[in-house]
Amino acid sequence: MPTPTEGEFRARLLARYLTTHASVSGARDGLARRRPYLERLVRAHFPPGRDAAILDLGCGHGAIVWAARGLGYTNVRGVDASPEQVEAARELGIEGVVQGELREALDALAPGSMDAIILFDLYHYFTKPEQMAIADAVRRALRPGGRFILHVPNAEAVFAARMRYWDVLAEDAFTRASIAQMLRACDFSEVACFEDRPVAHGARSALRAALWPLLRGVMRLFLAVETGEDGREAIFSQCLLAVARR
Repeated sequence: MPTPTEGEFRARLLARYLTTHASVSGARDGLARRRPYLERLVRAHFPPGRDAAILDLGCGHGAIVWAARGLGYTNVRGVDASPEQVEAARELGIEGVVQGELREALDALAPGSMDAIILFDLYHYFTKPEQMAIADAVRRALRPGGRFILHVPNAEAVFAARMRYWDVLAEDAFTRASIAQMLRACDFSEVACFEDRPVAHGARSALRAALWPLLRGVMRLFLAVETGEDGREAIFSQCLLAVARR
């Protein structure tokens, strides 16, 4: 019985990624559902200039590209290794999404040519040495002050294992301390981490947004009892957002 190589393993999963993974099926419905969160992401963390050069690596069917263009960004594009995801972007009418490998896309960028590079739910698919190499390549491609925006599983969360093992391709999870450690080792000047708090955009989401501070208070109490820390800076959502500056 032949054993697939690492490349064959990844290629086989990526070839059918849209149809085999529950979190990315139903792309069209997913756009509407995710829009409030994505628009908050863009407004809060993208460069202010609407002509900023922005690349979303591992963009899937282009949800972030779609949201950013809806808010007026004109120079944002995406790359994804899954042919199904790229075809889904085409069917959704999202332009600027092409098929390609992350490292090849980074190597093709001129030094200091980008204002922001995004790895949303992708960085943890790589080994730690690969993560360091990716961060080095991102820093090389960013202009001074450029932003490296990452969304990764949060190992500090109560349901940390749920996101760590949500995708069979995943290799890792982070805390706010470990992601900052990696990025500072790659000479990023500052790293800020943020919780994935619910965004109120209807009755159900408004209820979730109202309950989150209460649940967060309970989790802070647990942390304080165990460690003596007040948990003010702790991140309790299943994933965290990190924004690093070159």
